[in-house]
Amino acid sequence: MKTLGGILVQKGPFEEIVIGNTAIVRAMIEGGVKVVTSYPGSPTPEIAEAINSIPKEVRPFYFEFSVNEKVALEVAFGAALNGNTSCVFFKSVGMNVVADSFVQLSMMRIPGGMIIVVGDDPGANSSQNEQDNRHYMRMSYTPVFEPCNAQEIYDMFLEALRISRTFESAIVIRLTTHTAHFKQKVRFGEYIPNSTSMSIFDPKKRGPYIPLGEAVFMMKRRALENLQKYSEISENHVKLIAKGNQRGIITAGLPFATILDVLGERVDYVDILKLGMIHPLPRKAVVQFLKSHKEVKIVEELDDFLEEKIKAIAYDEGLETKIIGKLSIDEWIGEYLPDKVEEVLFDTWPDLVEKPEVPKMSIKTVKRVPQLCPGCGHRAAFYVISKVLSERDISVADIGCHTLGYLPPYEVGQVLLCMGHSNGTASGLSLFNSERKVIALIGDSTFFHAGLPGIINAVYNDHKYVLIVMENYTTAMTGHQDHAGSKIKIKSVLEAFGIKNIYEVDTYNYERFEQVLREAIAAQGFSVIIARHPCMLKFTRERRVKGFAKVRQVRVTEKCNLAMSCISIFGCPSFQRIEGNRVLVQKELCIGDGSCLAVCPKGALAYEEGDQR
Repeated sequence: MKTLGGILVQKGPFEEIVIGNTAIVRAMIEGGVKVVTSYPGSPTPEIAEAINSIPKEVRPFYFEFSVNEKVALEVAFGAALNGNTSCVFFKSVGMNVVADSFVQLSMMRIPGGMIIVVGDDPGANSSQNEQDNRHYMRMSYTPVFEPCNAQEIYDMFLEALRISRTFESAIVIRLTTHTAHFKQKVRFGEYIPNSTSMSIFDPKKRGPYIPLGEAVFMMKRRALENLQKYSEISENHVKLIAKGNQRGIITAGLPFATILDVLGERVDYVDILKLGMIHPLPRKAVVQFLKSHKEVKIVEELDDFLEEKIKAIAYDEGLETKIIGKLSIDEWIGEYLPDKVEEVLFDTWPDLVEKPEVPKMSIKTVKRVPQLCPGCGHRAAFYVISKVLSERDISVADIGCHTLGYLPPYEVGQVLLCMGHSNGTASGLSLFNSERKVIALIGDSTFFHAGLPGIINAVYNDHKYVLIVMENYTTAMTGHQDHAGSKIKIKSVLEAFGIKNIYEVDTYNYERFEQVLREAIAAQGFSVIIARHPCMLKFTRERRVKGFAKVRQVRVTEKCNLAMSCISIFGCPSFQRIEGNRVLVQKELCIGDGSCLAVCPKGALAYEEGDQR
């Protein structure tokens, strides 16, 4: 049986059942991409997993996890300037990180061609918001393809590559959570290995590349002229389902697939115009569709991006078609899965679809609170932090697994913006604040990603708060990717900044951690605690691979007085309250790490007899 990596590099053509994130890697290979960069983030990590499944000796391109999304984009840009076709991919909020550089790309000639894959997240499945990145594309004059399934992801990537090389410009492929993970049999083409590499960066021939003075307007004119040409290309990327109905739907991406699913045989009662390139819009196709229908509903996830432009086109053309956009706030929120689309269509045309039924639940369900994994070092840290801080004190969260510290029972981390914000926000909270302690949290991957400027600022301006760097030696939240901390020691960086108050502690050492935290709070000026413990999910998986299958088990002894500290204060999901107000250790969850043993005030937790600590 062939491995995923073996499948992806076979000569082809062939068919294979894959998800969209995997299909895009085959498109990179067939398309002759030479450089691929990324910073991990859902819904795109499986792209990297597919790449890493290909042994380096047969992988036809260079791949790196960069220190953050902005650097990843710039590495890809630099490679493409030198004639090497490149691709960069990242998640929705990564777009904010790349913005400074991204908005300049449309003004540059990029000889090798460059594809930017953005994984938007309607439903906020793995993000702190639902931001609609299509607005960035309009602002920066950048064309966008929006596929609806795995086959289209593959096809559109190859088409975007062709356009990108022709126009020497950057092109965006916008995925969403469900298209990235859309699974189907995909028809792949032939892969012909090409070892040739070009080195053709010639700023005098293809420039200017410095947007200063009059050059800015020349470069902007090029971007706008290209946008007009892309508009003609977009006319070739539409799909029309027409039966001569008076009512029509204009849509794109995942909502198109969902509409077909919801309508079923009733699709014959409404015409559909499906857009492949959503910026710039295929104006001619849109005008023709509007002219031939009395009512047209715009079905799109998140913001009214298509709606605004289509209404503007209709106004310019003097059309009397009734254009129905978003009818309620609910249409701005969440993924357009079948139940949501059914509601949207019913609210628009009650005679087209039946009123959605609200399922009657025979069993009372309880919302499941997100949990840190059993044995997580962050839980141990939160246990100590919550003991030291009072209710009046302030703790600032950051992005990572440790963001879950905000939830009960720890309630550590009271405000969150984005990756790396905790240092700047904590600095502001420390001003004119002599009575309330302020601590900030940051993960080791985020430390390198976006944390350094805020730390430098705290040192430079002598802000007084305590930064706790939660070091677990991996980018855990998105799938255990490597980061710069494997080569660059955090303490060395902090020392180079001139920070005097630096403490190091294993989070499992509760007594020492509490002592260190109190010392750091009492110290003058800015203090940093490097709170270490390996990601136990990664650690236990690696042990199983090496053959260490047996884990020690924790048990509740007869000393238990039902204080419930293991549940209400420590909060490891291995402990469960059962009938009779008793505590049970779920053996399927317990990893036997022993981090819980010291939290019981009665010492009622111990290893099973025969297990050794």
